[in-house]
Amino acid sequence: MFITFEGTEGSGKSTLIRTLSEKLTLAGIDHITTREPGGTSVAEGIRKVILDHEMGSLTELFLYEAARAEHFEKTVLPALKKKQIVLCDRFTDSTIAYQGFARKLNLKLIDQLNKIATHSRAPDLTFFLDIPVEQGLARATNPNRFENEGLAFQKTVRRGFLYSIKKHPRRWRVLKVAKKTPDQLADEVLAQMRLRSKGRK
Repeated sequence: MFITFEGTEGSGKSTLIRTLSEKLTLAGIDHITTREPGGTSVAEGIRKVILDHEMGSLTELFLYEAARAEHFEKTVLPALKKKQIVLCDRFTDSTIAYQGFARKLNLKLIDQLNKIATHSRAPDLTFFLDIPVEQGLARATNPNRFENEGLAFQKTVRRGFLYSIKKHPRRWRVLKVAKKTPDQLADEVLAQMRLRSKGRK
């Protein structure tokens, strides 16, 4: 099962994935955790370039897609072939939200590049960590240039995620982050994973 986690800055994706991974390990369930951009040495190098340097919007898009192609080919596909669960921090929906909506690049172009980079493979489940943008920015602990874009930028990013949720409602699940612990959110994810697994049998 291929599961992705999306959200605006500071939504708590990394913490949730770490908590979920601990629960899966305790249950003896084979899985990997990974992230975008990243997940391989090449893609991690691209990540550093993206996060540390100002660049044109198209350059940014092509770097993301290059990292994604490497990550998908070298990390995601091999894990899925081994029947492992893949937990991925961000995937193609982030590109739609950030580069499509916030950077105003062509959505059809992004969709085409996403399909090329992922062999047209979509996640089985995508969880959106829904948190007020202001609250997310206030609690973000890993400053990068996307956080520094400010409130209006993140609100536009959020609209991009809502667009994807509306377009592909069957694979999306919305998690209300406010007043819930990572442990509670991880239990919600596990429940949805069980339902999805039963539906595939």
